[in-house]
Amino acid sequence: MHRRHGPDIVHRWEGNPIITIEDLSFRCGDICNAGAIKMGGEYILLVTIESLEGFYSIYPAKSSDGYHFAVSDHPLLAPSRKGPFAPYEEMGVLDPRISLLEGVYYIFYDAFGPHGYRLGLARTQDFRSVERVGLVSEPDTKTGALFPKKIKGKYSRLERPWAGSSIWISFSDDLEYWGWSEVVMTPRAGFWDSDRIGVATPPLEIDQGWFLIYYGIKQTSSGPLIRLGAAVLDKENPQVVVGRTNVPILSPREEYERIGDVTNLVFSCGAVIEPNGEVRIYYGAANSCICLGSTEIGQIVEACKESEKEF
Repeated sequence: MHRRHGPDIVHRWEGNPIITIEDLSFRCGDICNAGAIKMGGEYILLVTIESLEGFYSIYPAKSSDGYHFAVSDHPLLAPSRKGPFAPYEEMGVLDPRISLLEGVYYIFYDAFGPHGYRLGLARTQDFRSVERVGLVSEPDTKTGALFPKKIKGKYSRLERPWAGSSIWISFSDDLEYWGWSEVVMTPRAGFWDSDRIGVATPPLEIDQGWFLIYYGIKQTSSGPLIRLGAAVLDKENPQVVVGRTNVPILSPREEYERIGDVTNLVFSCGAVIEPNGEVRIYYGAANSCICLGSTEIGQIVEACKESEKEF
């Protein structure tokens, strides 16, 4: 990957943004967060797109090189208009996060309706058809991310209750009913993530534990500033934080990250770790385009180790 030097641990691709409204074959309101996975030699993004009417759907995009994507004309997941999902998806489905678990690709997404947010779970084998598993959270829970393997015999996920400001972990025997919830990480007063934090990418297994990218929000005089950080969770007990970055790994600095439907925002729902240790982070910028940044996994792990404050 061609890099340029910059102030962040994550280096922006020089061809950013990789997907904009102009790249679509249809009109839309905005384009934002995308889940990411590598299936064989193909990169797959699930992109959140808002229609001109104002409803969110999830569209697949595919690439052979991870830089140049073709976005489908048709959504993989659209709001249900009838049946038990309809009242909770009336305003849209968005912010998908993909995990490969037991040979199946599971997609956690935010179901958004007049009653607030709930976590929806779907599954697919090929990203051409999809099956909904269920609405699997209490009301007003967002940013669900599934661990790609069972932990102590249970399915595990990270999440953020809408009314709170922290990242939680919950467990399940069957992927539908969840409980045994515990707080994992909280905001830190005086730091870049002082106001609110939440899950960005699904946890990825590395030698040091579970690698997690999260978002942090700090209120400023001109509004919220939304940046990305990273943490490593204990492999056997992921409610234990092994390390966490004291500094953001990516901050909104470029014009396409500062100006858009949501200003001063970088937000990720998916990352891919390559065999050579490169981490490719697919992120939404200002809720108006999709971008790509990369770094080495070792650099982020070292930054997590440098934390001097309790997590």
